[in-house]
Amino acid sequence: MGSKIADLFQGKDIKIEDLSGKVLAVDAFNTMYMFLTTIRGPDGSPLMDSQGKITSHIQGIVGRFSNYMQKGLKFAFVFDGESPKLKTEESRRRKELKDKAKKLYQEAKDKEDLENMKKYASRTVFLTSEMIIETKELLRLMGIPVIQAPSEGEAQAAHMVVKGDAWAVVSQDADSLLNKAPRLIKNLSITGKRKLPGNLGYKTLDPQLIELEPNLKELELDMDELVMLAVLIGTDYNYGGVKGIGPKKGIKLVKQKKEKSFEEIEWEKHFDVNWKDIYDTICNMPVTDDYTLEFKPADLEGLKEFLAKRDFSENRIDSIITKFKEIEKNSQQKGLGDFF
Repeated sequence: MGSKIADLFQGKDIKIEDLSGKVLAVDAFNTMYMFLTTIRGPDGSPLMDSQGKITSHIQGIVGRFSNYMQKGLKFAFVFDGESPKLKTEESRRRKELKDKAKKLYQEAKDKEDLENMKKYASRTVFLTSEMIIETKELLRLMGIPVIQAPSEGEAQAAHMVVKGDAWAVVSQDADSLLNKAPRLIKNLSITGKRKLPGNLGYKTLDPQLIELEPNLKELELDMDELVMLAVLIGTDYNYGGVKGIGPKKGIKLVKQKKEKSFEEIEWEKHFDVNWKDIYDTICNMPVTDDYTLEFKPADLEGLKEFLAKRDFSENRIDSIITKFKEIEKNSQQKGLGDFF
């Protein structure tokens, strides 16, 4: 899901080491999209193997998350299930945007305009069923638990944090906070240096921790009001929100009017869907307790074969396998220390 509430929440920068020993529930689709969007060539094309299959997401997951696992972080990847019925229109809108980006990319390619090729190529990203299947296989080979959500992955991840099975949700979206996730970690998939727009310099990106309760207190909102606010300013079920209602005006409105806010702004003039249906969809997103968090040693031989099939170099494979050997060694040493 994609609401506009993210800018309202204040977070604090943390170090990777601060997350050592903690279980983090990763919004899998969001993370895969991040890698598919950012790991690209100078012309915007994704990384591919010799068979023409995209490997950007594979490169990102095995490279970035093996580094984190070396530092003691534990992950469970949560995959989306069936989308809510109200998301149909948003899915159609996104497809239209991707189709438009494809045309603009081709125009830029015809002109050999590398800058615009890279710009529009990243907007054409989509996940295939093959990508999802192979990512789940990769994660299992890495020893990372895979959780299948009945509906939205971020809601399932939030549920796991609320239960205490995970410490925080990992996502670039703040929508899990609408599902009452106590903690959200942003920038974990893009930690490092990012080029500043219109500038030759770079900004160092650290992971950011956003905590729900302190932010609700600061905004002087309860959870019902937060969801109402999200509906007013825009979600995947009413893209763009109500014209003329931004976060500040929305906060003032829900504090004063509560549910009557929607009568005040004459909701039915803006959207065909009932606001209560959107509210109920967010608040009653299906989740499950039918999952197992079992952190296993990596299947080194299976991982070697998996990466070799996708044209990883021998040196790169050896480096990755060495990391997982160190991860297992550290895990055994820690377990022995806990025993004594």
